[in-house]
Parts: sequence; C-alpha cells; structure tokens
Amino acid sequence: MGEINSGFWRTQRRFLLLVVFGVSIAFILNFPFWAVAQTANANVGIEPNRNNELRGIWLTNVDSDVLFSSQRLQQAIERLKRLNFNTIYPTVWNGGYTLYPSKVAEKSFGAKIDPIPEFKNRDMLAEAVKFGHEQKLAVIPWFEYGLMTEEGSDLMRQHPDWITSRKDGSKVFLHGEKNQHRLVWLNPAKPEVQKFLTDLIVEVVTKYDVDGIQLDDHFGMPAELGYDDYTISLYQKDNFGKLPPEDINAPEWVRWRSNYVTNLMRNISQEVRRVKPNCLISLSPNPKDFSYAKYLQDWYTWVNLGYIDELVVQVYRNTIEDYQRELERPELRKIRQKIPVSVGILTGLRIQNVDMRQIMGQVKVARDLDFDGFSFFFYETLGTRDSSFQSLLFAPATRPDSRSIASAKVDLKVGKTKNK
Repeated sequence: MGEINSGFWRTQRRFLLLVVFGVSIAFILNFPFWAVAQTANANVGIEPNRNNELRGIWLTNVDSDVLFSSQRLQQAIERLKRLNFNTIYPTVWNGGYTLYPSKVAEKSFGAKIDPIPEFKNRDMLAEAVKFGHEQKLAVIPWFEYGLMTEEGSDLMRQHPDWITSRKDGSKVFLHGEKNQHRLVWLNPAKPEVQKFLTDLIVEVVTKYDVDGIQLDDHFGMPAELGYDDYTISLYQKDNFGKLPPEDINAPEWVRWRSNYVTNLMRNISQEVRRVKPNCLISLSPNPKDFSYAKYLQDWYTWVNLGYIDELVVQVYRNTIEDYQRELERPELRKIRQKIPVSVGILTGLRIQNVDMRQIMGQVKVARDLDFDGFSFFFYETLGTRDSSFQSLLFAPATRPDSRSIASAKVDLKVGKTKNK
C-alpha cells in the first residue's frame, strides 16, 4: 500500500511541474505581445481626467464645404460637441474677401462678401456663433489670410498701391500642387493697410457675440518683400537716405520691417480691448525662429508685450521626434508661464492622409509635456474616424481660461521653488 501511495504522489508532482512549466513557457512566449498591447494602449492619448484643455478645430472654405450651407454647419457643430471639442475657429477672411457681410470690406474695395453663391443671402458667421453657443462651444473667428490676398481679388484691383514687392519688382507667390493660388501681400507699413485690417477685426468684435479673434502665420510678410517704392522711401527717411540692404536677411533690415507688423498687432490688440475688453486675442503661428526669419513675425515679443491671450503653435511634423523637439524649445517653456499655449496638429490635407496613430501620439506628447491643449487642422480631415476621436477626447473638457491659467502656473512654479 505504501509503494502504491509513493508512486501516486511522484506522478502528481511530475504532473504539477509540467503544468507550471507549460504556463511559464506560455507567459514568456506571449509577454512581448502583451507588452506591445500595453504600450499601444498607453499611446492612444486617452486621458478621461483631463478637465481643462483646449480642444479646437479649424473650419475653412478650402477643400471643405462645411461652411457652405447652414445645415452642414449646424450638423458639423453638433458632431463636434458629441466628440467633446470645445472650440471652433471658422475662417472669415480668405482670398481677399470676407465670408460674412462686411461694411468695412464693401467700403474699402466694393465687395461686401465673397461672391460665391454659397454665401449669398447668408451670414455664415452669425450662424456659426448661434450654433456654436447653443452647443456651448467657444467661437473664435479666424482671419486666415492675414496680410495676404489673391492676385485677382477686388481688393488688389482697387488698391494696387497696397501691395508690396520683391527686389526685382515681382509680387506674386505661387501656392498649391498645381500653382493654382497666386497670392500677393499687403504692405503692413502702409497706414491704409493698417487701418483696413484693424477696422475689419474690430467690425467682427463689435457686430458679433464672438469669444475672440484669431490671426495666424499669414499675419506677417515674407522676408523677400519690402522693396516697393513706398517702403524704400520710408526706410530712407529713417536711415539718412540709405537704401535698404540687398541681403533680405540683413538683421537690421529684418528688424525694421518686422516692427511694422508688430505695430499693426499692437493697434489691433488695443482696439479690440477697447471695444470688448474680455475678447480673446488668439494667434496660431509657426515656431518662433521660422516665423521671424521667414515672415518677419515676432510673436515672442508680442506675448511679452501682452498683445495676445492665447497661442496655438502650428507644429506640423511627420515624425514624433521632430514634433517633440519643437515642443521642448525653451521659448515655449517660458511663455507658458504667461498665457495658455496649445499645439496645432495636422490631421490631414486633401492630398495628404495623416494616420490616426500619428495624431494620437502627438496629442499624447502635448499632454505629457503639459501643454494647454491642441487644435486640429482641419474639419474635413476628421473623415469617418469619429470613434477614434471619441477615444482621444474621452470626456468633456473646459476650455482653459486665458487670464487664470498663467497665474496658476506661476503659483505652481513658486511653490516648487519654495519646496526646494
């Protein structure tokens, strides 16, 4: 009887050892896949407890029909609310025309609104404000073209003297995959240009119940420009008759021209605050050094001078390394102590698809680095990916308050310093 029991227990031990061994092998073999799955889940950017975050999106009339009917616009805004967005930036100034009925535009160059049929007998901006506020979204009109206009626009035909030029006298910049867009630039040094753009923005702030206004990277001037007769004469007056440098990148020449863009930004800021003190002034530029060197746009100075309340930096990069490198630049760390700073993320173009994994990865980096949110360019490229965006924007979030978030960050920084 004892021999039988001994053999039985030896058999049971061998069986148990084989079971444990088998489970161990299975775990080891499957661990890499489990780890990858966990990493993938960690990268989707889902943060249900993120309660204070800009979640914006640009609505444009280029490669998109979202603004072309009241029904489309209302359906889009209701959809954005379901997806937990909290801010829309509808374009109102594109191609040298307003997309709302404008007395300033009509008086300046005879065209009250963009002449395409889709805007006839409508006030698209009034609709956007109504639908947006019904859904508790912030509505911030976007002056997309800034100092640009199309070559054949009524604005250019009425005011050819408002257009600046290169050294060789040429004015046109070609854009688009077929060079179909022929763009020219208004001269920020001209008092008439400064008055027109300031009046246009103040008109929107006065006429509509908007939450703010936004300018972007087109609110500047390519460094090649400024060689028109008016600007040359102005430069000579300031520099004892000396002609502007042949080198378009000469530091003093860049600074001199950039100052006129800064003066225009100051005028707009002052007038907007005079009319509506709580109106948000938003800017969506390229990164700092590129903005200044290529477009004479010194937005870093504008932040320090208090001209803008919100920054949404366009960081359209295809690799996560390049994207993160831009977000870690020291100037962004500094100004995030002053105003909310968010990231402009590319979700696609008509000729370029952006994978959802890239979008999610970029949102995650922005969150990990404690940016104040993000805005997607542009509405049409959301496509049929609602479920993916719902997972990304898991729960509703409040839009950061531009006047409290900076002080909160300063208090946090001071607290950390004291703790040391």
